[in-house]
Amino acid sequence: MTDTTQVTESHADDTEVCGERWLLEAIDVHAGYGRIPILRGVNLHVAAGEIVALLGANGAGKSTTLHTLAGDLRESSGEVRLFGTRVRTSLHQRARQGVCLMPEERAVIPGLSVKDNLRMGKGSLTDGLALFPVLQELLKRKAGLLSGGEQQMLALARAVASRPEVLLIDEVSMGLAPLVVRRIYEVLRETVNQRGFGVLIVDQQLRNALNVADRAYVMSRGQIVLEGTTTDLRHRADEIEEQYLGLTT
Repeated sequence: MTDTTQVTESHADDTEVCGERWLLEAIDVHAGYGRIPILRGVNLHVAAGEIVALLGANGAGKSTTLHTLAGDLRESSGEVRLFGTRVRTSLHQRARQGVCLMPEERAVIPGLSVKDNLRMGKGSLTDGLALFPVLQELLKRKAGLLSGGEQQMLALARAVASRPEVLLIDEVSMGLAPLVVRRIYEVLRETVNQRGFGVLIVDQQLRNALNVADRAYVMSRGQIVLEGTTTDLRHRADEIEEQYLGLTT
């Protein structure tokens, strides 16, 4: 079988290809916590209107990558580019520039109602409810009393209603029932197709991610080791799960 998957080799000159400028890009990014290095030369990009999956085992550096791109963690070397321009701004400043981070903890405020949680975002209540109408019946319920799936829907509704340019989602399906994950991914795919923003998702469920994403990167020990279209990588799912995710088939 011909191997159409490529090991990533991103360079600064790749920021614009065929006149297209990436929404968000990492160029040879190194980052870590204190003196502990995590990311080692990460190169990736997200374009408008696409969903990109970031895959890998626990500790591969996926969450660190998202937090570095979002401005919550400063890279020690390399560049993060937003709309083709290098950025060194903070998490809150990048949020104002259109970068929205949904952390693994789902970021709902448990003591507030669903309605108040939606109002905490930059988007309208109507836009949020349009994504997941089931939340209409839960508006008065405290977010902390919602199921895990309902909390994830709430977090995603609030994030998408703010109309981001780039949405970064950490562990989108963790702890959720398959039917809930399928619904969340369906809504995400439909919304990206309609609005044209870019999405980078972290998900340990490789096959779920490959079913919704356009492209994917595979991380191991802080580096991108594989990249390709999801069609390419789907043919190698067993190999990727065994070699990079530590799963046996």
